[in-house]
This record gives sequence, C-alpha cells and structure tokens, in this order.
Amino acid sequence: MKELHFAKMSGAGNDFIVIDNRFSVVEVEDLAVFAAKVCARRMSVGADGLILLEESPNADFKWQFFNSDGSRGEMCGNGARCAARFAYLQGWVPKKMAFETDAGIIRAEVQNENVRIEMTPASEVELKRSLNLGETRLEFSFVNTGVPHVVVEVEDLGEVDVRGLGRKIRNHEAFQPAGTNVNFIAPERENGWAVRTYERGVEDETLACGTGCTAAALVLAASRRMKSPVPLKTASGVILKVHFVAKGPLRFDQIFLEGEARLIYQAKMEADAWNY
Repeated sequence: MKELHFAKMSGAGNDFIVIDNRFSVVEVEDLAVFAAKVCARRMSVGADGLILLEESPNADFKWQFFNSDGSRGEMCGNGARCAARFAYLQGWVPKKMAFETDAGIIRAEVQNENVRIEMTPASEVELKRSLNLGETRLEFSFVNTGVPHVVVEVEDLGEVDVRGLGRKIRNHEAFQPAGTNVNFIAPERENGWAVRTYERGVEDETLACGTGCTAAALVLAASRRMKSPVPLKTASGVILKVHFVAKGPLRFDQIFLEGEARLIYQAKMEADAWNY
C-alpha cells in the first residue's frame, strides 16, 4: 500500500478523512493505529475522524468509523452526513439512501450541500441529575443518541472551560468504563441556543458534534418545551437543525439531524502519512 486516494470533508466544522474502501484498498493489520496516525494534525492529514466506506449486503453501503485517537465510534452525526454526501457525489447511491453503522442502519437524504439523516432512537433521556466534582456539584441532563451525552446548561459559553471541565466529566467514575461526551449549552441573544462540545475519542473540544446537538435539542425540548425543529449554533458558527416528534415528556421519535456536509478536497496520501 504505497498511496491512498481520499476526500477531506467537513460537517459544520467536524472534519473527516473519507476513503472508498469497497475494494479493500486500505491494507493494514491494525485499523485503529492507522486511523490515529492519519488523523494526527501536523503529523499527517489531520482530522476528527476516519471513515471507511464499504460494501454491505443489507444497505447501500456500510462504514467503519474511527475517532482521531483510533477508538471505534458507534455513531457520528456529522460524519454520517459527510459519508452520505460523499457516496452520492461518487455516483454509488441515490439522493435517498441507507447505510450500516455500529449503531444500526441510518437513513439519509442529500439536499445539495445539506444532508438530513435519521438519527438512532434516543434512550436514557434523564433531566436534573447531579455529579460530584469534588468541591462542587454539577447539575446536568443525559441522553444517549447512539453515543452517550451529558448536557450542561450554562449562562455564558465564553466563560466555560470546555476542555478542562469537559475532560473531568468525560472521565468521571459515574460514566465508566466507556466515558461520555459533554455538551455545554447557553441561550443566544437572538433567542436561539448555542452549544460547545467536548468529544470522547477526539479528547478535545470540536467545532461541532451532530449527536451532541441532537442530545442538546432533545434536552431543550424536554426541559423548556422547545418545538421541532430546534436550531443550534455550533462552535464553528454553523447552524445544525434537529427535527423530532415528541411522544411524551421524555420520549422522542423520528429524530433527524440536518446541516451542511462540505467536500473540501480530494487527494492522495503517500505511505509517509501512516508510516511513522
């Protein structure tokens, strides 16, 4: 394996390396190590995650998704939107498609640069939980949107230590052994809401998180009776919209995430990108 063709894509600021692996072009023994190497910024291509698209007997295609630290990701909302648009642009699939993830089969629809995907059913929706952080107690909500998410409401997102506090919550014993993603939400002056996310697997703040926006929207719907769709301003400044049908105080159905999925460039990486 001397070189690999790939695409760099961005979903609201979440960036991904996307590779057409239908013909097993990625020939490495350890995909986790490969993912961590090529996703390393300044050392290689750099990205929040690696997406390998492959043949599926059950859907239009399937993916293998890896976070930038090499860990396997069950689901990624922004990554799923990028995967769907990439496959469509390559001409494999129609505008409406379905593909396999570790969290189940995801349905998607490409709408020019925007992609709308059906999220996995939300589970474990809980409000008003508390967490002991030593000298303080943190009030939070929790939602599993294919991956676990803590949602913390704050007054000013600019004052939040997303990396420091996010890491502390992500690694708290209450969420072990898998850990959790952490979202901080606050009202905007325009009466909307904004979100900043510390992502498990990236182990840092990212510019956007699709499953995190979904979790935040459902918490706002449950706690503040917000109607569908709920728009959320991400750290990149891009708005993601979450559509849903409320079936009760803490029950939601037909959850969709909508937003941009941009193809930044297509290129080939040399073996030096992963052999170091």
